Amino acid sequence: MYLEQRMKSTAKGLNRLWFASKYSWQGLKAGLQSEAALRQEVLAMLVLLPVAMLVDVQPAERALLVFSVFFVFIVELLNTAVEVVVDRIGADYHPLSGKAKDLASAAVLFSLCGAAWVWGTILW
Repeated sequence: MYLEQRMKSTAKGLNRLWFASKYSWQGLKAGLQSEAALRQEVLAMLVLLPVAMLVDVQPAERALLVFSVFFVFIVELLNTAVEVVVDRIGADYHPLSGKAKDLASAAVLFSLCGAAWVWGTILW
């Protein structure tokens, strides 16, 4: 473990890209294993991304449709990261822990509302 961490910190060029990609995939795998919301959003992506490719819209509109779907997933990943860090700090209730989790959850809600607005505006 230590050697791998050391190699990551001193890696250059393609090696650095390799380690960064490896850890990103590990994070994605961990999130999908532990978070139902992430799995649900992957299912939504499997439906919405093909729809975005098939609808008759301008390229910029298509880009907005695709970006909005990925944006929701990105915000959900960040929400999960906040929850994990807060839980790592301690299981005892603290108002700031609740506030951090609530703020991250609100970010997910707003990203979902934004995506719905983008899809609604473009397709209706």
